[in-house]
Amino acid sequence: MKSADLAVLGCEQLVTCRGRIPKRKEALQDIGVLDKGCIASSKGKIVFIGDEKSFSQEFRLEKNGVHIDGSGLVGLPGFIDPHTHLPFAGTREEEFVLRLKGYSYQQLAEKGLGIQTTVKATRKASKEELVSLCLSRLDRMLLHGTTTVEGKSGYGLNLEDEIKQLEAMREADALHPVDIVPTFMGAHEVPPEYTTRKNDYIDLLIHTILPQVKEKKLAEFFDVFCEKGVYSIEETRKLVRAAKEAGLKVRIHADEFSPLGGAELAAEEHASSADHLINIPEHGILKLAQSQTAAILLPAVSFFLMLEKKAPARRLIEEGAIVALATDFNPGSSMTESMLFVLQLAVFTLKMSIEEAIQAVTANAAYALDKHKEVGSLEVGKKMDLVLYEVPNHPTIVYHLGINPVKHVIKNGKLVVKDGQILRGD
Repeated sequence: MKSADLAVLGCEQLVTCRGRIPKRKEALQDIGVLDKGCIASSKGKIVFIGDEKSFSQEFRLEKNGVHIDGSGLVGLPGFIDPHTHLPFAGTREEEFVLRLKGYSYQQLAEKGLGIQTTVKATRKASKEELVSLCLSRLDRMLLHGTTTVEGKSGYGLNLEDEIKQLEAMREADALHPVDIVPTFMGAHEVPPEYTTRKNDYIDLLIHTILPQVKEKKLAEFFDVFCEKGVYSIEETRKLVRAAKEAGLKVRIHADEFSPLGGAELAAEEHASSADHLINIPEHGILKLAQSQTAAILLPAVSFFLMLEKKAPARRLIEEGAIVALATDFNPGSSMTESMLFVLQLAVFTLKMSIEEAIQAVTANAAYALDKHKEVGSLEVGKKMDLVLYEVPNHPTIVYHLGINPVKHVIKNGKLVVKDGQILRGD
């Protein structure tokens, strides 16, 4: 008889998101619901999914194994947040108030606010302060069901502070249950000291900072803000090719405020993702749909910035693009760590079905980070990253707004949140 060291028995539903990843078109609707399901793991990996009778016939729970009663609970794969700006210092409430008075994101940037405000605060912060900030944010993410998160640098914009941000994420990753996937984003903006010398800064990124990031093995991905007034298509192409030569996978902030062509470039350069896409043109949609590049949509940005325009989720899905969702957690345009909130926004504001949105925060989000062979679905052999919600069925996590229904979280086969409280220990 096989053994397990953790078992969850008698769930009302298990939403497995099983099957081939990435999910496109109609495949997004099949979330693999198992009623009255049982799931078990050993040494952090899933070893069984099925009914309780089959489990009792095939497996035994080890003497010191953990048994969780799943009655009244619905289990989903841990959320994957594939786009955040995790290691920043300071907040931007003043900017938020001005925006409420009618200032646009671009107008605030022209006043010296925006990203540069956070750059100043992050440069002043010590690495230890950034680690502490990351840990508290990871706590909030975990309590809302996120078990894997991408984190970008990009508020240092120089060698010392970009490295500091990436090292802070590495240290936080070692201290916290949530897995961090690091991204080097020195091309988030042009630093003020290089305003009239952008080419010099691009050279600094390529020839000085990027080699240090590679040598220290501080990032898996490279990202760049391809946007009018930031980095042009040609500048973006130069940067992503240098990053690929350095061995980093690539993602691109694309077509957020203007249809510059970032999505098409992402597809052409075989980027892992094109992110934002609020102003993606039709030919960009078609190009992405024919590619292996994930379209990461960030509905909290349109909501937070109070934009009428939203990313065209329905067109992207209809054409067959790989649609994922993320928070874009940052202090200027999306001050939220909750993927649960993003899931709800996707349904209410992007017109995605509940099933499509669930796949976009699990299986397809994992694909966007090249982690889909490890996480993103509940299947034998994958990590036991499971979130148990105190709801009668999976639609309720979208239907019942303004609450956090997360009861338990299991990460790598260990119970890390119990009854809505983080368990602290070795």
